[in-house]
Amino acid sequence: IAYCEVAQCALRSGQTPPELKSFSSLAGFQAAPRDAGQCFSITTKLERALEKVAPLLREIFVDFAPFLSRTLLGSHGQELLIEGTGLVCMKSSTSVVELVMLLCSQEWQNSIQKNAGLAFIELINEGRLLCHAMKDHIVRVANEAEFILNRQRAEDVHKHAEFESNCAQYAADRREEEKMCDHLISAAKHRDHVTANQLKQKILNILTNKHGAWGTMSQSQLHDFWRLDYWEDDLRRRRRFVRNAFGSTHADISLKTLDEYGTEEEEESMKSKKSFRSQSVVTQNPEAELMLEGDDDAVSLLQEKEIDNLAGPVVLSTPAQLVAPVVVARGTLSITTTEIYFEVDEEDPAFKKMDAKVLAYSEGLHGKWMFSEIRAVFSRRYLLQNTGLEVFMANRTSVMFNFPDQATVKRVVYSLPRVGVGTSYGLPQARRISLATPRQLFKSSNMTQRWQRREISNFEYLMFLNTIAGRTYNDLNQYPVFPWVLTNYDSEELDLTLPGNFRDLSKPIGALNPKRAAFYAERYETWDDDSTPPHHYTTLYSTAHSTLMWMVRIEPLTTFFLNANDGKFDHPERAFSGIGRAWRNCQRDTSDVKELIPEFYYLPEMFVNSNEYELGVREDGVPVCDVELPAWAKKPEDFVRINRMALESEFVSCQLHQWIDLIFGYKQRGPEAVRALNVFSFLSYEGAVNLDNMDAVQREAVETQIQLCGQVPSQLLIEPHPPRSSAMHLCFLPQSPLMFKDQMQQDVIMVLKFPSNSPVTHVAANTLPHLSIPAAVTVTCSRLFAVNRWHNTVGLRGAPGYSLEQAHHLPIEMDPLIANNSGVNKRQITDLVDQSIQINTHCFVVTADNRYILVCGFWDKSFRVYSTETGKLTQIVFGHWDVVTCLARSESYIGGDCYIVSGSRDATLLLWYWSGRHHIIGDNPNNSDYPAPRAVLTGHDHEVVCVSVCAELGLVISGAKEGPCLVHTITGDLLRALEGPELCQRPRLISVSSEGHCIINYERGRFCNFSINGKLLAQMEVNDSTRAILLSSDGQNLVTGGDNGVVEVWQACDFKQLYIYPGCDAGIRAMDLSHDQRTLITGMASGSIVAFNIDFNRWHYEHQNRY
Repeated sequence: IAYCEVAQCALRSGQTPPELKSFSSLAGFQAAPRDAGQCFSITTKLERALEKVAPLLREIFVDFAPFLSRTLLGSHGQELLIEGTGLVCMKSSTSVVELVMLLCSQEWQNSIQKNAGLAFIELINEGRLLCHAMKDHIVRVANEAEFILNRQRAEDVHKHAEFESNCAQYAADRREEEKMCDHLISAAKHRDHVTANQLKQKILNILTNKHGAWGTMSQSQLHDFWRLDYWEDDLRRRRRFVRNAFGSTHADISLKTLDEYGTEEEEESMKSKKSFRSQSVVTQNPEAELMLEGDDDAVSLLQEKEIDNLAGPVVLSTPAQLVAPVVVARGTLSITTTEIYFEVDEEDPAFKKMDAKVLAYSEGLHGKWMFSEIRAVFSRRYLLQNTGLEVFMANRTSVMFNFPDQATVKRVVYSLPRVGVGTSYGLPQARRISLATPRQLFKSSNMTQRWQRREISNFEYLMFLNTIAGRTYNDLNQYPVFPWVLTNYDSEELDLTLPGNFRDLSKPIGALNPKRAAFYAERYETWDDDSTPPHHYTTLYSTAHSTLMWMVRIEPLTTFFLNANDGKFDHPERAFSGIGRAWRNCQRDTSDVKELIPEFYYLPEMFVNSNEYELGVREDGVPVCDVELPAWAKKPEDFVRINRMALESEFVSCQLHQWIDLIFGYKQRGPEAVRALNVFSFLSYEGAVNLDNMDAVQREAVETQIQLCGQVPSQLLIEPHPPRSSAMHLCFLPQSPLMFKDQMQQDVIMVLKFPSNSPVTHVAANTLPHLSIPAAVTVTCSRLFAVNRWHNTVGLRGAPGYSLEQAHHLPIEMDPLIANNSGVNKRQITDLVDQSIQINTHCFVVTADNRYILVCGFWDKSFRVYSTETGKLTQIVFGHWDVVTCLARSESYIGGDCYIVSGSRDATLLLWYWSGRHHIIGDNPNNSDYPAPRAVLTGHDHEVVCVSVCAELGLVISGAKEGPCLVHTITGDLLRALEGPELCQRPRLISVSSEGHCIINYERGRFCNFSINGKLLAQMEVNDSTRAILLSSDGQNLVTGGDNGVVEVWQACDFKQLYIYPGCDAGIRAMDLSHDQRTLITGMASGSIVAFNIDFNRWHYEHQNRY
């Protein structure tokens, strides 16, 4: 280093050190040719010569500095390259002089000579080590790179496969969607075709009916065929018959021989043994229930969100089976955001085998149902599996589906509207209620308490139990079951106050006869077949065959029976030919333990062979035709009425809970069932088999056996059912429907005289306590109306609406605006009516909330709506071609909605819908000026003068100035004419009850009682010009009043007179009953109203015999 510094100094002073002379001469020699003619300094020449090699050398020195500094040592052992000084100097300098001085120095030469070999070897070794390290590093990097590349390649392959899979799935989804759209389009076409045919048929029926435009009177000679309609009333009774386009006398059908029964029974017993042996016995668990997840609808918010987010029209599509009587059709159920569709799979081999005659009666094969029509959704069982749903519609029909599994059932329920099981049973309208088990429904409902308090009848309660326990009209194997209640079918008179005439309801039907009970008990105790559990009876009290056998005389059950019975009627000895005979068989035959069906308590038509089927002749020579009735029933209507009276009697009421224990309760299964002689084939019980774990052959055998054995209803309770409260106990409760008033009470409560002497031609007593204005609304002949407030003074202390302030008041308080003569302008309808109109009770209708009056008779062919609060006109309704002559209102439902019917001189009627929400005729408040009628009813030849409408039965019954009364459905179909006797041709008043009585008053005091199916049940003539009639809420009693001023009470079924009230000093023009059926209000010709005490219970046979 010292040398370098000296050399640098010498160079700066322009001297050349001796060590550099030889090198510079060499450099100068090499540079001479290039630099000829130029004179350069030695430094410049050096830099020029070494400008390319110097940076490389400098870089080597810098890079290998640690190694060189150790290796290149001077003569005194000093390092020639020191990191901090010379090396930095060399690194920072761009001159080559320092480099040349170092390389030419003696120390460098000596060090090179001394250490070069060793350093070279060390350098080689170091390089080798470095090479190995580099190689390892490169291999590692290469491996990592290869791993990363492989991973990326695999990811690419996976993504490619996923992309292909997504593409395939998308294509499959699109194909499925296209298939679904094609399916929906073809289904819609098929439905439209069916609807078009129905409309065409409807128009033809309207035109060609003997009362239609193209009809002739000679058509009455033709045989009319009828069938039971699927329409249900509020108590789930199917009573309406409609024309049957497919009807026939089945003249080509033969009878079964007795030999066929033996063969069949042997075959079935063999089948059953085979299926029993192949079936492992499952322990029956009465507690096994499909539990609900969560307490409310929040459990499926996620599912709902998923459903809400689905694009496209179809929210859910699933395979399903439509379950109808004797038909189970596979197809596809599709649910959109507003509708349900079902389309049957017509290519299904099982469907192709079905009888076309049966399919003609099966509704819903190409079905469409709007969400707005759905009123209730019940979970159901099918073949003992909890995979069914039954949906009840606003048109009072129901449809049942079976699904692949319970998960699908849940998805379907959460795709349908929140309606629960309807509004009848005191349960919230939530989807969890639709998914609840029968036992949960039973515990949550208020119906048992209502039955105990006698607010509902025995019939209604039994129908409720059947409905929640899974019994349905759509599956004949699970048809509703009702008890036999009478034992006397032989005597001429039936005394319903004698206990001996009633069955012991604490025992099953098989244990009533002691000898037969002993036979069944012995069969159970000596059971020796290890392949099946022991049982008392081989068949159930309710099977598809027994149901069809009871109803074989009415279509469509006749066709269903023939389909299920090899196309033959039963042998006359096996057929249902007499009620007494059927009862005796149930007591003697060890294979007959049949209970009854609900129709025994409401459908007299089932006992009449109206279609004239050839049912054969019994061995005693008696032909089988109409069902032989007990001696105490002169006609089927008598039998049904008396049988129903027996069902509602005190003897049955105090025992019925014990029969419920047997059929629906704790004696249905387990040790209690054994003690009660109430055990049936194990295949009749829920939880006995799991069909999903069987192969196809085994499953089919077991399904057949379940169909043969019948299915026990779902068990509703596992403790004794509470008894009904006694009638005597309830007599002392103020709100009791059975409270019999003191016989000494006066007939007349009060007389209210209005200032105007104009006759009171209309009375509407809408007195329910929950109304904002409970009142008796009256309208006079001069169209002055009054809203007379109602005070509930009839009940005892504690009754609804009772208050101490009102205790001394009279029940009706005159409208203050009329009494003070202060606001008559708010009560007078001043619009001009047609001069030819005679104002009577039919000219007015008051809505159920007392807030509006509808008035007809105006010259402009309209009827009008007025507010009772202000007297102002709120709506004018046009639709008729002539003056509107009469109006009628149906009963109102929740919300105040009801039907209004208007009749006119144009000989037609129009059916309108009154919206309780908007208080207008029509559904749309934006179009209240031009509402459209729901139906146009035709068939009359003269001016319509009277009409009555019953929403529960779906019927409108109307009368014209001349001719028979006509019965239409609320969809506009003309069902039939009510042909009265010869002198009954001019109807004036009509009253129809939901119990099916239609009372018609004709000119000159003549009365007829028709059933809703057109049968004349009774007639009478009274010496009074009757102006007002009404039926009690149960349809059993008729009240009449007329010009003589006398109110008379009659028994509706046979016009037996029950009571005559004292005569009034003026004629009666109108009448109505309070909501509790205890006060009768009459409008008088003298301009007053009279309130009468009335108690229909005191004319009841039990009251007359007991109290």
